[in-house]
This record gives sequence, C-alpha cells and structure tokens, in this order.
Amino acid sequence: MTRVTSSEGRLAGDDAPARRHAVVVGGGLAGVTAALALADAGVRVTLLEGRPRLGGLAFSFQRGDLTVDNGQHVYLRCCTAYRWFLDRIEGAALAPLQNRLDVPVIDADRPEGRRLGRLRRDPLPVPLHLGRSLATYPHLSLAERANVGRAALALKRLDLADPALDDQDFGSWLAAHGQSPRAVEALWDLVGVATLNAVAGDASLALAAMVFKTGLLSDPGAADIGWAHVPLGELHDRLARKALESAGVRAEVRTRVTSVSTDGNGGWSVQVPGETLDADAVVLAVPQREAYDLLPAGALDDPERLLGIGTAPILDLHVVYDRTVLTSPFFAALGSPVQWVFDRTRASGLREGQYLAVSQSVAQNDIDEPVAVLRERYLPELERLLPGTRGATVRDFFVTRERTATFAPAPGVGRLRPGARTKAPGLYLAGAWTATGWPATMEGAVRSGVGAADAALSVLGRPRPRHLFAWDGAAGRGAPGPAVREGLR
Repeated sequence: MTRVTSSEGRLAGDDAPARRHAVVVGGGLAGVTAALALADAGVRVTLLEGRPRLGGLAFSFQRGDLTVDNGQHVYLRCCTAYRWFLDRIEGAALAPLQNRLDVPVIDADRPEGRRLGRLRRDPLPVPLHLGRSLATYPHLSLAERANVGRAALALKRLDLADPALDDQDFGSWLAAHGQSPRAVEALWDLVGVATLNAVAGDASLALAAMVFKTGLLSDPGAADIGWAHVPLGELHDRLARKALESAGVRAEVRTRVTSVSTDGNGGWSVQVPGETLDADAVVLAVPQREAYDLLPAGALDDPERLLGIGTAPILDLHVVYDRTVLTSPFFAALGSPVQWVFDRTRASGLREGQYLAVSQSVAQNDIDEPVAVLRERYLPELERLLPGTRGATVRDFFVTRERTATFAPAPGVGRLRPGARTKAPGLYLAGAWTATGWPATMEGAVRSGVGAADAALSVLGRPRPRHLFAWDGAAGRGAPGPAVREGLR
C-alpha cells in the first residue's frame, strides 16, 4: 500500500516542497473545472477518474474509421461559464457559435414545400429580436403567436429567486397563460425538451423559467447556438488533459475511489486501489448516487435527498448514408418522433457520404428498445422529413444510450440539490446536479466546478485566480470574468 502525503510531506517522486493538496474525484467537466481553478490558485491537485478518459458523459469513441460523440451536445451564447472553460483549455475556436440564432424547424405533418419554418433573431433589443420570427412562424396560428408573446412577457416578470416556482410545473403555468397544446409542442417543448430533458408538464417552473429568461429574454444574442466542430473528446479529453498537465495537475484515469474519510488531523484520506492519498480538501465531482456512496457520515444533514434526485435518459441514433441528404448543419422536427438532427460528417472524419446524429431527449420509451426496432421506427421518419434520404443507402445505423444522462428537472428538485459546501470542513460537491440554478447542462457542470473551487480556496487560504470565471451563485446570473467572452447540453 502506497500512502501519498500532502501538507505534512511530499508527493511521491516529487522533490519540490509540499503545498496545500486537493483531491478532485471525477474527471467530467465539473471535476476538470475544479481542478484547473484550484491549480491556478497554487494548490497542488490530484484528479482521479474511474473511466479511461476525461469528459464525463460528453465524450467520443471510435467506431471503425468514425470518431463518434456519445451524444450531441450544444451550448448557447449565454453559457458564459462553458465559454470560459473553452477559452481556458484553448478550445473556443473548435466549438464556434452561430453569428445569429437560426433554427430550421420541419413539420412532417404539413404538405411538402410548406414544412419549413425558422426560429431566428434580428439585431434588435429584447424582446423585439424575436418578434419578426414569431410573427411569421408557420407552425402556429396567428392567435397562438400572439398568445406566445403574452406568455413570454409574463415569463420575463417571474422572479427566479422565488422558491415557490420550483413547486410548480411549467406545463400548468403555460396552460394558465393561454398556451395551446400545439404552441407547447411547436415552441416551448421544442426548446425545453432539448435543454431540460423533460416535457413542460414534467419540468420545474423554476428551471424552465431560468432557461427561457436567460436564453431568450436576457440579451438579443443569448440563444445563439454553438457546438463542437470536432469530436467532443478533442475538447473534453485531449485539450483538457493538456490544460491540466500545464497547470501541474496530476490526473489519473482508470482510478476508482473506494472511500473518502477524515484522517483525524483535520485532513482527508482518499482511498484508491493500492494507494491512499492525504489531502487538505476533497471535491466530489461525481454523479449524485456515487457522491451518496462516498459521503462520510454527517457530511450532509439529509444525504438521502441525493437519492431523491431522479435521472432522465437521452438516446442518440447514428445514421451513415452513402450520399448527402441534409444541407444545413442541423434542424428540429415537429409531427414526428424525431427531435433534433445534426450533420456530424466532417467532425467524425467521414470522407464519403453523410453521417447524421439524431438526438432524442426524454427517451424513456425508447432507451431500452433493440437497435432493430429503433431502425424500423426512425429511418422511415427521416425519409418523411428529408426527401434526399429516399434514394440513399444506409451504410450504418447504430445507437448510443445514456440511461442517466441528466438529473430529472421535476418540480421540487430544487430543494434536493445541495450546494458546494458540506458540513464536513474541507469536503465539497460539484456536478451539474448540485445547486447551480441551471438544468443539467455543460454550463451547469462548469459552474458547479467553479463554485466548489471557490469554496475550497476560501478554506485553503489561497487567493482566487483573477482569470477564473466569476459568478454570484444565483440562478442564471453569471458575471463574466476578465477573460470571458459573451457566450445547453
């Protein structure tokens, strides 16, 4: 058994004087962010990840000659923390934003030639920036468009700090504000399902209001969409490892933590197979159920609350055609079980044909279906939506499943989400499921890592790095730090 000491000794094989030492458990976006923030403040950091790679649930893998993302992830210009993260790992140029929000929306139930609508913004102040788009949106009636405007103004007036919002569901609020089932399907759920991983009736009003107020009603460019033009592993694994190494972080993959406990001297002992690491601070940046298993007694008043935070699945269907069938980077669909479709041809390395990724949130009904059943169900739907597929040959069809992709944003979840600090001095929590005010997005994960690092630095007596993303910890209110440019799963 190897024991690695911290403030009382030296890192094994290191001749430099020991510094304050923090162990970060988990190498997803939250853990990588926490590790970088702590290291930038002069703390010696060890990051431990059980998987063979970093990136958590936003990762890539090889399938033959293709480099495949496990799921399609996007972010918005208002995701200022994730933008800071991209800058910090020198990856911003690889995941650019649209110049201006533009979402093609195809309604499969309308006659061909009349199926396409668009949600896009104009260079005008809020809420006028979306006025022309909503006024001409063909998938809603004139009365429905007018009612959408009135509901948006009512949504803008909601106070995100009001805890009562978390007890209400978004669907009931929409119905009470004149939104028809068609308006919910063609607009509110079009956005909400993709960002919340829940339909309006199953989503907390607090989280839904945060998404729409921040993304659509805060700044004209807030909802401009960005996505990786390279495999996610290039960003969240390769560039993240490079940034960690440059910051002096010892990052270990394939290293699963088996226990976390106090050492009796005000410090912490982190147990992994064959090694015990002593630390002055520990950040648990793992899913809520894993955090529950690792938490020492007394760390939270009611740790069972973590088990009350439900999970929701996301399914991705991957289709490789022998020719180009889609000429836009992505589109959203109505009148079909298909939700969002993205062109991943160039990012995957495919040289002939076209590779489409079909991203399906709220996938409870499909998540366990056999591939053959999903193929039979979804390929005809793509033919209905994309005429170019009708003469094309499908060269490959495969599925990726994340059964616990996000926490379920159900009403009441807000009271279950813990903050970064625990009752155990020196032990902190991070992860998109913690109390960031955001739903389970890459933005929420990065914010949680910053929050955990901030809490740890205040105890470790280290100054906050000047370039670290600055935010006040309140729902949806992030103040960009000096290095942040304006910027959800």
